[in-house]
Amino acid sequence: MRDVGGTGEPEDGTEECAREWLGGLMVNPSLPNTALARLLTVEEPPGSSTWLERRTLDAEATAMVVASPHTGHRTQAAGCPDLDVDVLARLAHDPDPRVRRYYAVLLGDFGRRIPDGVLETLAGDPVAAVRRAVTDHRELPLAVRARLARDENALVRAGALTPELWPLLDPGVREALLADPEPAVREAVDRLLAPDPGPAPAARTAPGLRVEDPDPFVRRAAAGDPEVPTAVALRLAEDPDDGVRLALSQREDLTEEQRSAIAYVVPHGYHTPPRWVTERGHEPEVARRAAASGHVLIRRSIAMQERLPADVVELLARDEDFFVKLTLCEYGPDAPHELVVEMYAHWHGLRWSFLRHHPNFARPGLARYADHPNPRLRRAALDDPEGGPGLVLRLADDPAVATWAVRDPRLPADELLRRLTVPGSAFAAAANPALPPAVMHRLLDLAGVAAGDRGTRPTG
Repeated sequence: MRDVGGTGEPEDGTEECAREWLGGLMVNPSLPNTALARLLTVEEPPGSSTWLERRTLDAEATAMVVASPHTGHRTQAAGCPDLDVDVLARLAHDPDPRVRRYYAVLLGDFGRRIPDGVLETLAGDPVAAVRRAVTDHRELPLAVRARLARDENALVRAGALTPELWPLLDPGVREALLADPEPAVREAVDRLLAPDPGPAPAARTAPGLRVEDPDPFVRRAAAGDPEVPTAVALRLAEDPDDGVRLALSQREDLTEEQRSAIAYVVPHGYHTPPRWVTERGHEPEVARRAAASGHVLIRRSIAMQERLPADVVELLARDEDFFVKLTLCEYGPDAPHELVVEMYAHWHGLRWSFLRHHPNFARPGLARYADHPNPRLRRAALDDPEGGPGLVLRLADDPAVATWAVRDPRLPADELLRRLTVPGSAFAAAANPALPPAVMHRLLDLAGVAAGDRGTRPTG
């Protein structure tokens, strides 16, 4: 099978690598549209079922996917965040109602503009599930919503009802909805007409009563409420509920001495930052005070701010708490290079690999880790922008990082072609963006994928 780049017949073993080739080409960022068109003829390519959602597709490629004969491809298109919205609008007329419904659900996601007329088209869909999905869009014109309030399907009628629509409906329509026999509609109407509970009585919300309320959730809210005077809130310093004491300990108006006197418990996992940090943490003096606090959760909270003064970044980067430093790296574009690499090497959470994409991660000098016992750091060596083909070739034989090395465009061309014939390496080689388009098509030929017209977009 040494003839992947030529025109002769391959040696035995083509079938062994064919699935790897298809999977690698699916994620190859340099895949030309002509090769994409051929991949779209394969109903279930090996690999991720969301491969199209991970690609950047231009308008031509989007049109190919929307016209794919396979429902799975068209459904994936609806979930792609960056596709041309006007081309994607063709899914409103898709022959499969499952695709139309999925498109209707995701129509406005990712901050996408909704093309003119699409909501109206979907609102007139013959399938009730599609019409019901459209009612969730706030942009749906009230005239269309009023029509759906008279829909034959109860769930559509219920979904169409909003406080803005109700007074605009004809009296006869309102009467019909009030007498509707379907529970879903009656519940929707009841929610619309339910009286406003209004503010709680003043006596109930008095600070002194809130801190003495038997409900710990009421006391927690009071403990962190800046409207509750400091002296009143401090009555909760010995509250039996851990959450109450924790909320109290993160108040902005406490001195560090008062804060340290509270026997709060730092919980495992994610915590909700105190409101004063999220709202005013961008102010330099607030950031400096939070970063110098003895309360670890306040320091973790300020580390979530995207932009911090240089002295605050420096202070947080030296913090004794691992998660303060990790949070700084995850949220702060100014986190120091060495710290980002350290967190990448030692953090075992689900998002550890995302640290490689930090703007301060890739730096000259990472090649020094090529022989490091930590495989993550050996992988980091590949992110050295000054690392040459020799470094990549060397790491391509390292079992722990070979997949990334073989996908590196600096891998020598002859070695890249050879790896296409090696089971276990063929996927990574096919995903390498330096792979010539002619070789990509040759791989598709060998894998038995229909050739089509390589110069134009296939029809249907």
